[in-house]
Amino acid sequence: MYEAFFGLNERPFHLTPNPRFLFLNPRHREALATLRYGLTSSLGITVLLGEAGTGKTTLLRSALHAERRPEHRCAVLSNPTLAPADFYEILADKFGLPHASGSKGRFLLAFERDLLERHTAGGRTAVVIDEAQSLTHELFEEIRLLANLETATSKLVNVVLVGQQELADRLNDPSLRQLKQRIVLRSSLAPLDLHWTASYIAARLRVAGADPCGVFTKDAVVAIYEASRGIPRTIGVVCENALLAGYAAQIKPVDQSIVGDVCADLDLYANGGPPREDGALPDQNVAVPERPVPGEPRPRRAASRSRFSSRGKESRPESAEEGLEAPMVEGRTRIFRFF
Repeated sequence: MYEAFFGLNERPFHLTPNPRFLFLNPRHREALATLRYGLTSSLGITVLLGEAGTGKTTLLRSALHAERRPEHRCAVLSNPTLAPADFYEILADKFGLPHASGSKGRFLLAFERDLLERHTAGGRTAVVIDEAQSLTHELFEEIRLLANLETATSKLVNVVLVGQQELADRLNDPSLRQLKQRIVLRSSLAPLDLHWTASYIAARLRVAGADPCGVFTKDAVVAIYEASRGIPRTIGVVCENALLAGYAAQIKPVDQSIVGDVCADLDLYANGGPPREDGALPDQNVAVPERPVPGEPRPRRAASRSRFSSRGKESRPESAEEGLEAPMVEGRTRIFRFF
C-alpha cells in the first residue's frame, strides 16, 4: 500500500522472522555464533534467553539455515506444551522413524541406533525447542535423558533450548539441577539502545530498497525507541503503523507527531519508559512519556539526545565479518545518517 510512496520495494517491517532482514549488533552476533556452535559441536545442551520480541526466533532460523547440511538433521518444536507421549510421537515423525511411533521404548531403541549410524557417517542430530519456558517438568526430565545419549567421546544429540527470561528461573529450580549441570553454552539477548535502534530501522529500510533519511526523521526514530523500549518486534509494529499513517496523511518523511499518535493508539506509553543500560525492564519510577495530543508534535526529550551522544561513540558498528549475508552487511556498515 505505502511502498511506492516511500520508495520501498517491499514492506520492511514484517513480523515474520525473515533471515533477509537479519540485523546483528554485538550481542546478537555472539548469540548467533553460540547457536551455530551448539548445533554442530556435539557438546550437549545450549540455552538462548531473551525477552519476548528481542529476535530469538530470527536468530534461531538463521543459525539453522547456516548449518544446513545433507548429513545433519534437526527437529524443531515451536509448541512444547506436550505430554511426553506426544513429544516422542512428534520426534518420531520429524526424524523419519514412523515404525517407532506409539511407544517410548520403541522410539528410543530405533532413535539410538539411528543416532549411532549418523554419527559414524559424520552427521549431527539436534533437537531444538523454541518457547522452552513453557516446557513441563516432565518434559525437562525427558530432554535431560535424551541429552545423555552419547559415545565415549561425544554427545549424540545436541539440544537447544530457546526461551524467555522465565526459562532461567525454571532452570534454577533445585529439581532441575541435573539438567542445568548439562548446559554447556548459554547466551542472552537484550533490548536495543537508541543507537542500535536507529541502525536496526535503517538496515531494514535499506534491505527493502529505501533511503532511511527519506522515510523517518531523527525525532521520529527517538520517539520509536522511547515507546518500544528497544524491543525489535515492537519497533517493527510501530514503524509499520507509522508508515501507514504517513501514507494516509501524505507526509514524508514520517515525523515525531505521527509516531506519537501511533504509539498512543497502540497504548505503548504505559510501558514505563526506555530500557535500562543493562537491558533489564525499566523501573516503575521511571518517567513515562506523556501521551501526545493527536495532531500536535510531541516535544523532543533532551535526555534522549544525551543518552545517544554518550553511548553512540562507544558502540559504533564493527566491520562486517565473512559469511554474513550481503543485505545485513550493508545495513551495518552504512550507518544511519539520522544522528
